[in-house]
Amino acid sequence: MSNQTFLSVWDAIEDTPEQAENMKLRSVLMMAIKDHIVRTEMSQAQAAKRFGVTQPRVSDLMRGKINLFALDALVNMAAAANMRIEMRVLAAPVKRSAGTTSVKTAAGKKQTAKAKKPTAVDKSATKAPARRSKGGVAAAVHAR
Repeated sequence: MSNQTFLSVWDAIEDTPEQAENMKLRSVLMMAIKDHIVRTEMSQAQAAKRFGVTQPRVSDLMRGKINLFALDALVNMAAAANMRIEMRVLAAPVKRSAGTTSVKTAAGKKQTAKAKKPTAVDKSATKAPARRSKGGVAAAVHAR
C-alpha cells in the first residue's frame, strides 16, 4: 500500500478532482448554515420556515447528510438566512515532471527547460523554489 498525502479528505475519497471541489464547497456551506442555526438558537422548525424547506430537511443538514444537498440548494438556504457568500477561485498548482523547471522569457511567456545540475559557480540552481498558493476553490459565508 502506498502512502499518499491529500490536501483534503474529499481529495482522498472522491473519484475526480471536480467531485472533490464540489464536496468541499458543500461542506463549507453546510457547516456555516448549521453554525448560524446554532448561534441564533433557532429551532429546526423555525429554520425550516425561514429557509423555505421542511423540518426533516433541516434535520438532515444538522446531521451532516451532505449527499442529500446540492450546491444550489445550500446557496438558497444561506441566502434565505440572510448570509452573504463569497467565493474565490485559485489556479491549480502546475504538475511538473522531475528534472524540469519553468522559466519566464523576456516576452513574459513561460518555457519549460531541463533543470541544471548545481555547480560551485552556479548557486542560483540550489535555491529552493518559491512557495505557490495551493489550487482549488475557497468559499466563505458571512452573516449580513
